[in-house]
Amino acid sequence: QGAKRAIFFGVLAACIRSPVVALQQQRDQVLANPIRKVVTMLQNMMKKVEQEGAEEKKLFDKFMCYCNSGGKDLEASISGASGKVSALPSQIEVAENRLVQLKDDIKQHQTDRRAAKEAMAKATALREKEAAEYAAYKTETDATNQAIAKAVAALEKGMAGGFLQTATAHFLHDVVMKKEDIKEEDRQELLSFLAAGTGSSYAPQSGEITGILKQMGDEFASHLAEATEVEEQAIEVYEELMK
Repeated sequence: QGAKRAIFFGVLAACIRSPVVALQQQRDQVLANPIRKVVTMLQNMMKKVEQEGAEEKKLFDKFMCYCNSGGKDLEASISGASGKVSALPSQIEVAENRLVQLKDDIKQHQTDRRAAKEAMAKATALREKEAAEYAAYKTETDATNQAIAKAVAALEKGMAGGFLQTATAHFLHDVVMKKEDIKEEDRQELLSFLAAGTGSSYAPQSGEITGILKQMGDEFASHLAEATEVEEQAIEVYEELMK
């Protein structure tokens, strides 16, 4: 009887204990799960915070690097700008002086231009005058040489009388009268020859007269050549001046 009762109460206690233990374990599990979730959540938050902290540190390091290097660059820019600003007044003064100089140069150029135009006008007038004088001299000299050539030809052909009746002889008479660089005896000899008519008893020494005329012709030709050379040089100088 006693043994059976003990067994009964043992079984009963076991039956009673098992639900209690199960409930206790279930309660512990229920209690454990929220704590574990909180711990897990806290761990995850810690990892996220650590990651964000690492990223923020990287950003901070980059920012500090930029501040250090950017600060130096900014200081260099400010220093350079300050130097430029300090140099600006002197640059403005130089520019103003340059402007004044340019205005003076323009005035001088205008004055020089007016003077150049006046000089060119005077040179043109002088050139026209010289050209006209040369043309007149050449025309007269050519006519004189032609008259001398006709007189020489008439003397050499023994036809002096016929030549002396022409206008060319009268023209040559005037030339001899005006000619300065001639011996007086040669002048008188030529004038006597040119004044003789066809019926005149004057019988000139044709050789002597011919010689004087040829010499005079050579002199006129030489003078014309010199005048032509001077004229050509004057033309070159004038054309160079007008460029």
